Formats: sequence, C-alpha cells, structure tokens
Amino acid sequence: MAKRCSSSRAGTTPTLIDVARVAGVSPITVSRTLGRPEAVAPATRRRVLEAVRATAYVPNLAAGSLASSRSRLVAIFLPTIANSIFADTVQALTERLAVAGYQTLLGLTGYSAEQEERLLEAVLGRRPDGIVLTGTEHSQVSRERLARVGIPLVEAWDLCAKPLDMLVGFSHEAVGAAVAQYLLGKGYRRVSLVSLDDPRGLRRCNSLIATLAGHGVAPLATALLPAPATLAVGREGLARLLDAGAAGEVVVCSSDTLAQGVLAEAASRGVRVPDDLAVMGFGDLSCAAHCHPPLSTVRIDGPRIGNAVAEALLARIAEPALARTPLRLDVGFEVVERGSA
Repeated sequence: MAKRCSSSRAGTTPTLIDVARVAGVSPITVSRTLGRPEAVAPATRRRVLEAVRATAYVPNLAAGSLASSRSRLVAIFLPTIANSIFADTVQALTERLAVAGYQTLLGLTGYSAEQEERLLEAVLGRRPDGIVLTGTEHSQVSRERLARVGIPLVEAWDLCAKPLDMLVGFSHEAVGAAVAQYLLGKGYRRVSLVSLDDPRGLRRCNSLIATLAGHGVAPLATALLPAPATLAVGREGLARLLDAGAAGEVVVCSSDTLAQGVLAEAASRGVRVPDDLAVMGFGDLSCAAHCHPPLSTVRIDGPRIGNAVAEALLARIAEPALARTPLRLDVGFEVVERGSA
C-alpha cells in the first residue's frame, strides 16, 4: 500500500516524481496510469492511484505550456443556482474579472463537501489562476489539495477563524443573533422557523435559537427541509407548522425564497400577514420589496462581496507576495423592516 510522501509539505506542490517514488514505479508508469489507465496492469494502477491520494498530487493538464503562462480562468463554486441569492455576487465578480481578461468556470456543489471535493479534483488539473469557494466548510482532502497547489483562493459568504487563504463575507452567527434581537424588540415571543438543511442556514438558525434562549424564549418548532430553496419548499414548511399548530406569532425563514413560499401558503389558507402571522426572510432578493406584503429580511451586499473577491484575486495573481498580508473582509449585513413583520 502506498505511504504518504514524507517530502511533501504545505505550500509545496507534489510532482509526478513524488508519486512515482511513493508508488515504487517509474514516472512514465505514473503518467501512463493517469493518461491511459487501460494500458496499465490493475495492481500497478491501484498502487499509483493510492500514491496520488497519499501525496495529494494534482495532474497538470497544461504541463506543456510555459511555466509563466496563465490560464486566464477563475473557478467559482456555488451551492446552487436554483434561486438568486448568489446572483448579485456572481454578476459583480464575473463582470470585474471579464474586464481584466479572465473567464469564469461555474461549479455547483449542492451544499456537499464531497461534491466540492470532486469538482476540485476535476478543475485543479486545468490550473485556474484563481478559485472562489462559497463558505468555509470543506473536506480534509480538499483542504490538503488547496494547501499544496498554491492557487489564489477566496472563501466567500462566510467568516471563520482559520480561512484557507483570503476571506470575504459576513458572520452567519451574528445574523441569527441580530434577527432574534429584532424580533424580541418587536415583542414576538412565539417563534417558529423554516430552514434548509444547509450548514450556513443552520448556523443562523442555531444562533437565533441560542439568543432567544438567553431571553427565556424557546422556539415552538423548526421545519427543516432539504435544499435547494424553492417556493414549494417554503409552502411545505409553513404547512407543516400550521398542521402541527406550531406556527406561533412569527416564522423566521433561512432565505427569502422560502419566505415567499410561506407567504403564498399563508394566503392560500387565509392566514393574514402580519396580523395573524409575521414572516422574516434572509437575503433581500430583488423581489423581496415587491411581495405582498413586502418582506422583512436581512440584506447582504452581494455586489460588494463579488467586487471584493475579484479585486483580491486580481491583486494576488499580479503580485503573489501579497499572500503575506491576506485579506479578511467582513462586509456586514442589515436587518430590513418591511410589512411582513
């Protein structure tokens, strides 16, 4: 069985020769295994692939080009495009990169660290000049690969204590706490939640619950639903709460899309918003101000995130030494009061 290459270390890109040494074969055998696996004996192929995993080696599909050349490609990983919560960020990011002569490649992770890992394996071989990841939760394999390849990287839409490289986002825990304080200030005490099972949405909900608990308020119920967010999912969430008699005075939703579904379900059942039931969203989508009633929500400055991510990548690509002073930008958020709460 292949053993981990002792010469590999964070910041050092493993080579084909490293893989050959760990596997106990020649470099040409490694190359043949990766390029024409059918031409290699099964036992040898297994040894080579184990060595690839042990060394976190990423094949360079552009190896024939000059070392100083650039792919002019930036890879952007998003959880979903089923709703428009990331649209403003991606629009600003791609437009700024296009002005600088960069094209973008979009990958969808489906809120899965394992899917993100598979996408990275496919994309890193193309040697993009930059990578943008949504969130800060990744598999250990992804972390090791990204640490070794040295490609400029920005994690967006989140904050954490130990980012992989550059970071542009906001605190989901702070959002949850702020929404709880807002609701308490409005006099709400019977609170329920409709949330997706995505990690960042759950962090907002858990922070909201903890803040309410600190004031002696326990949420009545949480309707937890699978991603992605759709109006149908929001309707199902409120239906569950109403059927259980657990909707309370206000329903807090983990996205504006879910909140719109809640509004639709409430209207279909003759539940008046906000007289019978208040509704709170997250994201301040372009349609939030035009719902009936207009949706109270949390505004995130998506264009600012997109522009900041683009500028950070372009600056790092132009001057790699900037890695000594990595970017940590908290763009904050704003609780927006409208007619639904």
